[in-house]
Amino acid sequence: MHQLPIFLNLDGRTVVLVGEGEAADAKARLIVRAGGRIVTEWEVGASLAFVALDDGAEAAAAGLRARGLLVNVVDRPDLCDFTTPAIVDRAPVTIAIGTGGASAGLAKAVRQRIEALLPARLGALASALHAARPALKARWPAAADRRRAIDAALASGGALDPLADAAADKVESWLAGDAPTAASRLEVIRLTGADPDDLTLRAARLLGEADHIFHPPGVAAAILDRARADAVRHLADAPPADPPKGLSIWLEPLSP
Repeated sequence: MHQLPIFLNLDGRTVVLVGEGEAADAKARLIVRAGGRIVTEWEVGASLAFVALDDGAEAAAAGLRARGLLVNVVDRPDLCDFTTPAIVDRAPVTIAIGTGGASAGLAKAVRQRIEALLPARLGALASALHAARPALKARWPAAADRRRAIDAALASGGALDPLADAAADKVESWLAGDAPTAASRLEVIRLTGADPDDLTLRAARLLGEADHIFHPPGVAAAILDRARADAVRHLADAPPADPPKGLSIWLEPLSP
C-alpha cells in the first residue's frame, strides 16, 4: 500500500482552490459535494488545497504547503501530498478507488465496474443497519458475537446480502428472526510462499473473515497483513486442538 486511504469530513471547512478551467471546475464540484467552503487563496482555518494550473503549479503548491496545507496538484502526482480517488457514491456508503496517481483512467474503469454491481439502495441498507444499532447491541451484547451475526447476514446469499435490492427492507425481520450463531470453525490455509499475491481467492477471503489467526514463526508479515486488523494473532507450533469461538485460521507454511 503506497498511500493511506482516509475519508475527510469537509463539512463547513475551508478549502483553497487555485486555478480555472475544466480541471478546477471538477475539483470545485467535488469540494462542494463534500460540504466544503471554497476560497481562492490561503486564509486562516484552511487545511487543504487544490492547484489546477498549467503554469506556476509548483510554486503555488510550495507556497500553500509552506502555510501547512496538504496540497493536491492536478495531473502532477509528483507534487501531491494526496490524490483524489474515483468515487462510487451510495451515500452513506462511499467507495474510493485510487492508483496513487498512476492512472486515472484505470481508476475510472474500476469505478464503472463496481457501480454496475452495486444496487442503488446500498446506502439505504447502511442507514437501516445504523438505525438498528441499539437493537443489535441488545440482541448480541458481546461485540464479537454481534460482528459474526452481521457478517453472516451480509455474506453472499445471506439475509442481508448487500447485492440484493431489497436487503434494506429486511433488517427488522432479520433481527426478529432466528439468526444463526457461528460455531467454532478451523480452516487450514497451505501457503506456497511469502508473496500474498500467490494466495488463492478462497484463502484471501478466509483471511479477511477470520477472528483468530494461528501461525508458526516465520510466516511472512505480508501474508499476515491480509487478515483483518482486529483478528487475534496467535504464534503457535500447531493448529489449535480446541479452536476459540468463530472462524480460526491455521497458516501451514511451505515445507522446507
